[in-house]
Amino acid sequence: MMKRIMVAAVPLATLAALGGCGSEPAPAPQEEAPIVMQAGQWQLIRKTTGYNTPTVTPAEYQEALKQVSDDKVCIAVDAAGVPDANALAGSEGTECTYKDKMLRKGRLIATLSCKAGSGTSEITVEGNYTADTLTAGTTMTKTDGGQPVLRTTHDVTGKRLGDCPA
Repeated sequence: MMKRIMVAAVPLATLAALGGCGSEPAPAPQEEAPIVMQAGQWQLIRKTTGYNTPTVTPAEYQEALKQVSDDKVCIAVDAAGVPDANALAGSEGTECTYKDKMLRKGRLIATLSCKAGSGTSEITVEGNYTADTLTAGTTMTKTDGGQPVLRTTHDVTGKRLGDCPA
């Protein structure tokens, strides 16, 4: 019984193999164009969503949640499509560098290391971008003398306004 099934399967396999002859070759998979953030003048709006210090009072916390900054900044983007770290940090750090970063298909996940007054700040950024928009969340931890002294979280939205002013 097993031999008959095997013998019957051979012609079917041969027909299936021959059926592909003469047909169009399968199209090559289309390479998706990378999503690259455009350099230029951007409007970045940062809304404070969290604020914590070792001594924060409920009143200070509530006041911090009312903070919204609306800044126009010139963002440089390098050849690999990576935006300037200082622009992403805003007022929470200077001389920022990327500790790590992943930009792929409109998704940005990064950690910035910055100077912050007499201490340092580490800022994680996670969000989505297009050539002319940005929506992200940030978490900043400021340390001074090795001790954490401030932690903030922000919702950041941005849109490209055009080229940077001359």
